[in-house]
Amino acid sequence: MFWSMAPLVLACIALAGLLGMCSFAPRGPGKGPVTHYDAAAALKADAAALHLPIRVPALPEGWHANSGSRGGIDGGRVDPASGQNVRAVSSTVGYLTPAGMFVSLTQSNADEQKLVASIHAGMYPTGTRDIDGVHWVVYEGAGDDDDDKGGATEPIWTAHLSGPAQVALTGSAGEADFHTLAQATQKARPLA
Repeated sequence: MFWSMAPLVLACIALAGLLGMCSFAPRGPGKGPVTHYDAAAALKADAAALHLPIRVPALPEGWHANSGSRGGIDGGRVDPASGQNVRAVSSTVGYLTPAGMFVSLTQSNADEQKLVASIHAGMYPTGTRDIDGVHWVVYEGAGDDDDDKGGATEPIWTAHLSGPAQVALTGSAGEADFHTLAQATQKARPLA
């Protein structure tokens, strides 16, 4: 059976090679181009659409926005007027640091615990950071058994900024990068 399939397999490999649909990289995959994402325009649109006090952080040279999204969190906040749980909204932008590490910024009107749980369930507060007078709570937790980080989960830093603004940072970047993004976010003026 193997010998009858061998010519077919060789023909498929040759055809894929001729069409340029495969390549051989003995040193593994290389770095590809950084995806450009217009964070300023996206955050302005999110501020208008979501009616949130969205901030556009002014980051140092070498930082690049590469992704973004809008989301909702069912029962994500308590409405102060009615006392009922209502839907919260969020705006997220992902950034690559100068070292190529990823960190995302989520801005929402959700309550702190609901926002953290929407990013990763099972997180718990483990400490705090004070950045220029703003109190950031650090959440950590165990990851899934089958994740590629050996069971660890990326930390989440969260703070309440003026207005109904709960912000959260998470990603593979180090503490210095979290500090840079936190500081730039809290210094930025809200758009809405």
